[in-house]
Amino acid sequence: MYTKFFGLNEKPFAITPDPRYLYMSEWHGEGLAHLVYGVTESGGFIQLTGEVGTGKTTLVRTLLGQMPAEVDVALILNPQLSAVEFLVAICEELGIPLPEEKHSSKALVDALNLHLLAAHARGRRTILLVDEAQNLSAAVLEQLRLLTNLETAKQKLLQIILIAQPELRELLAQPNLRQLAQRVTGRYHLEPLSREESFRYIDHRLKVAGALGEIFDPSAKREVYELSGGIPRIMNVICDRALLGAYSQENRKVTKSIVRRAAAEVSGHSLTPLVIKWAIPAVAIVGAMLIGAGLWSVFNDDAHSTAHDVSMAVPIDAAATELAAGNREATDAGRRPAVTPLEQQLLAAGSATNGEEAMRMLFELWGITYDPAAVTACTQAEQQGFSCYFSRSTWSGLRQLDRPVVLTLTDSSGNTHQLTLLSLYDDTADLALGDKVLTYTLDDVSEFWFGQFLLIWNPPNGKPDAIRLGMRDENVRWLRQSLAAVDPESNPGELDSDYFDDELRREVMSFQRRQRLPVDGLVGSQTQIVLNSLLGLDGTPRLVADR
Repeated sequence: MYTKFFGLNEKPFAITPDPRYLYMSEWHGEGLAHLVYGVTESGGFIQLTGEVGTGKTTLVRTLLGQMPAEVDVALILNPQLSAVEFLVAICEELGIPLPEEKHSSKALVDALNLHLLAAHARGRRTILLVDEAQNLSAAVLEQLRLLTNLETAKQKLLQIILIAQPELRELLAQPNLRQLAQRVTGRYHLEPLSREESFRYIDHRLKVAGALGEIFDPSAKREVYELSGGIPRIMNVICDRALLGAYSQENRKVTKSIVRRAAAEVSGHSLTPLVIKWAIPAVAIVGAMLIGAGLWSVFNDDAHSTAHDVSMAVPIDAAATELAAGNREATDAGRRPAVTPLEQQLLAAGSATNGEEAMRMLFELWGITYDPAAVTACTQAEQQGFSCYFSRSTWSGLRQLDRPVVLTLTDSSGNTHQLTLLSLYDDTADLALGDKVLTYTLDDVSEFWFGQFLLIWNPPNGKPDAIRLGMRDENVRWLRQSLAAVDPESNPGELDSDYFDDELRREVMSFQRRQRLPVDGLVGSQTQIVLNSLLGLDGTPRLVADR
């Protein structure tokens, strides 16, 4: 109705999920990173919570759209089941024939275990993803805990990801569920958008719909944020109604007063920021119905497949050789960014940005083998003594880690692309795209990069486990000796000791504080990678030119 009036190709604020409209805020990027961690790592639970309408389903959709071909997913959208019904649903999702005793939990678990063992033998991984997990009964939660006991001698056979409203956190805090809570290896709570992110969210959706100019004036955007609390689904409902209201008044600009009137019409009240929060559940129910109806239609969208055109590039083999040898200039002097816009390069690259080429290059830089037809890239890295690390960061954070990484870029249509970041300079970066290396300014890349990255690294003694207080292990000895090597004034205690005591923990926290790392005394992957970078080990490919 109003689309032609505003020069739009379609309605920009529909609440049905559409990957072209995905806006990856900082919170959403970190949430997706936790979900991807759950896919690439084995064992335990990954828990993602968030208020109604904050975009949890969008992240699930995005995750499934990026799922590697060798991963099988059992998606449970309606968890209000008995323990036996829940097991039956998992079997049906995975295509497992139900046993004759289909009402027996033991028979169902046995069938599931045989399937998981066979899948593991074929190099496949299995993910159980449960949406609306706050509705799980205590009996089903206990059954979930027991499912984590399905394992080989080296790893769990089933990775479980729970997507839920905040009530799940309260549920798992109950004493009778403490065994399950202890198995949650990753927790993330999705927050609403900030004011600035809300403004960018509105502009992003309008741009994707074809807007050529500003439609919501600044005061209108502020009002949308104040009334919605930064919850995307509520913003969509208000903005859609506001566009209709402006159209009915033949007003080319949406103003603050139009937004307030639109929000009042949506809820049936004269709204204030406090009142609209009471309207969230009602809007959420409508949104959930629409999303449930259209969810599967967007999981299998095909990637763009167009001709590959690269300009202002150099052959990738030469760049990789220079990078591995550390033979690079330390400044941006004389570096010429590519003329073709980065997004145009991404769209023209077709399947070259689906992740396989990026991982091949990353493995090549480390001198190890990658086979896209084999098991997952991270499993292949582990088989060769390396480990994957997936997280979110900034340019400064990547400089600190000082490893070539695979960046996840999101174009304006919501499609994701994986490129290898080969070199990082003061204001520019070298990106591997297909068989070429492209140079772009950091500002150009930042328009499409929301902080997600993956790197591989060589853990001490081939063991990527976190090093913590009370541990007695050869990696503790490595930790003491490494701290002493990077800072002769440090006091990590007896260098030959393999016991992690309080004195060592204090020294670790001091190191973390100096390096601007999370100060928790726990030596996880990030702390170990930074420590490795400071050691300057030979044979390690570096990201930053002047190191």
